[in-house]
Amino acid sequence: MKSFSIGKYLGVLSFCLLLSNPVSAQTASVAVAANMKDAFTAINSAFIASGKPEMRIVYGSSGNFASQIMNGAPFNLFISADESYPLELYRNGKTVDAGKVYAIGKLVMLTKSSSGIKLNTDKTELARVIAKANKIAIAKPELAPYGRAAVEYLKAVGLWDVAKDKLVYADNIGMATMFVSTGAADLGFTALSLAKSPELVKETSYLLLDESLYEPIKQRMVLIKGAPPEVSDLYQFMQSTKARQILLQSGYSLPSNQQ
Repeated sequence: MKSFSIGKYLGVLSFCLLLSNPVSAQTASVAVAANMKDAFTAINSAFIASGKPEMRIVYGSSGNFASQIMNGAPFNLFISADESYPLELYRNGKTVDAGKVYAIGKLVMLTKSSSGIKLNTDKTELARVIAKANKIAIAKPELAPYGRAAVEYLKAVGLWDVAKDKLVYADNIGMATMFVSTGAADLGFTALSLAKSPELVKETSYLLLDESLYEPIKQRMVLIKGAPPEVSDLYQFMQSTKARQILLQSGYSLPSNQQ
């Protein structure tokens, strides 16, 4: 009877020890906004080349990630496409602090080169192009900051009423971009960083839109509470000279002071 009790005690103790340190049994996870895919791939490669471990990287919409993290999804770092979602997580006690603005995104209009559509900032020409288009792709404004910026831009130039019934909504900016590149939509709004990717440049053309016609797309990142040391290292690396050079090359602006 005694030996049974000791064995049972040791089994329970082992189980408790496993539960006490769950992070060690998991791969660190990073949630990255879809507009950052190419830039972050390059940044992460440089990070790994410096001798750091690989992590699980997931790309998607900032709104979806924020909701998942609020509900306990095991992400350790959130690299968002805007400020509001990370700051909401901070206010709800999910993050170490308010994080840092690491980049400022730029909005472009995109079309497939073979479509024959000529993009032009002249309002009359732009109205003609939008009126002629069958479908215009944007990311869902309630989930993706670039989708929200697209709506702001269309309203600012007075073309919302012309465009609104032609809009097709994607869950994230990567999918909206794919709608255009595959020909599923005649036009689309996307991030300059995605439009500059080598794959897209081969088959699409883009027009950089006036940044004064939509709210600045300040992209913020936050460390989630309990993040392991390697994730903290990546967070710091995102603020390094190397990472900032990659962001500039990818079409982002940099904040004058990271805050």
